[in-house]
Amino acid sequence: MSAIEQIKAKHTDWDSIPVEKLEPGIERQMIVGEKLMICRLRIGPNIVTPAHDHPHEQMTIVERGRVLFTIGDEQRTAQAGDVLHFPPGAWHGATMLDEEVILIDIFSPIREDFLT
Repeated sequence: MSAIEQIKAKHTDWDSIPVEKLEPGIERQMIVGEKLMICRLRIGPNIVTPAHDHPHEQMTIVERGRVLFTIGDEQRTAQAGDVLHFPPGAWHGATMLDEEVILIDIFSPIREDFLT
């Protein structure tokens, strides 16, 4: 068997991923790999995700909407097309502005706490 045959790549579309309702106004979909996970969050207008930190490296892509991010002791507005990088241990949170927001969060290693 060749090396290419041994690798089991996957092709997935978001429409086939179950939607988990975390709380009113927040839905999450997840695709989990061996060392990496990606989460797609649909968040209603004016919802606040409290500032926090975690040992995972995180990148967030704003797919739709505008978000006021807290990053350390700064605040900055991000919009569709922007990418944010949160190193492990970085203090961060987000306030959705006046429209629905879709965020793509990528974590390494996997957020085991999301799998329960």
